[in-house]
Amino acid sequence: MKNEPQVIAATPAKAKVSTNLLAIIATAFIGLGIVTVAGNVQAATLHDAAHDVRHATGFPCH
Repeated sequence: MKNEPQVIAATPAKAKVSTNLLAIIATAFIGLGIVTVAGNVQAATLHDAAHDVRHATGFPCH
């Protein structure tokens, strides 16, 4: 058998944890923002915005 050198790669576990934490925080911030905006907007405004999005994406709504 040949004595080939073994390559051992170190994985940056700390970077992975901080990336996951950042993704969780960003997702929570965006989610809370959506809930806050949807909860404080007038019903007609929210309906009109959803209606416009349906038309923009080609989804039939009438």
